[in-house]
Amino acid sequence: MTAPLIGITTYRTRNRYQYPQICLSEAYISSLAQAGALPVLVPLGLSESALDELVALLDGVLFSGGGDVEPERYGSQPHPLVDNVDLDRDRVELHLLQKVLAARQPFLGICRGLQLINIGLGGTLYEDILDQKPGSLHHSTPDELPRNHLSHTVRVESNSQLSKILAHPEVQVNSLHHQGVRRLAGDLLPTAYAPDGIIEAFELPGVRYGLAVQWHPEWLQEHLSMQALFRSFVEACSR
Repeated sequence: MTAPLIGITTYRTRNRYQYPQICLSEAYISSLAQAGALPVLVPLGLSESALDELVALLDGVLFSGGGDVEPERYGSQPHPLVDNVDLDRDRVELHLLQKVLAARQPFLGICRGLQLINIGLGGTLYEDILDQKPGSLHHSTPDELPRNHLSHTVRVESNSQLSKILAHPEVQVNSLHHQGVRRLAGDLLPTAYAPDGIIEAFELPGVRYGLAVQWHPEWLQEHLSMQALFRSFVEACSR
């Protein structure tokens, strides 16, 4: 069986000489490769027509984590805690999402990826959970703690695709975000919740594989359930 070609969205940064770079955490690449995929980085700055050609070559797309989406994209107002917005990244990823949905290709969203998918399908976000949702957990783990620090539990809905993949009704996850789903898009089905009620995962019914999680499973590959998440995505892309 030929390994599926899976695109992963990227982000912009600058090196110490201030030259612009297109980047991605190696953890995404290694997680997909270990699950049997051929990962391909999707660069920013491409035209819509170039993105269309690229998507046609891919077997699936992983929408990765990163900075915040521009609030205007979901009908909201600027907020002082919205950070690291890249308008071109928003453009590229929202176009990719529409092409993936139209082609009914498998997709997986992680952290920002979950938020981007919700926005692309008509949902909204908390610009900052702590500021806008009374009684919420602190979902943004301090930088001094490791990326695989387990911050809280997640309750998984028993009748969901995610439940079948993880094989546990409750899992411990890391938490590296300050935004979250405020209003879930109408086509999406919530499949996991944090203890404070924040949606931690959803799926798109009626497609081969359309799933997103708010935590970062690429940093939790020592856990069998998180390995299973990447394997299930790669298997869907292989069909």
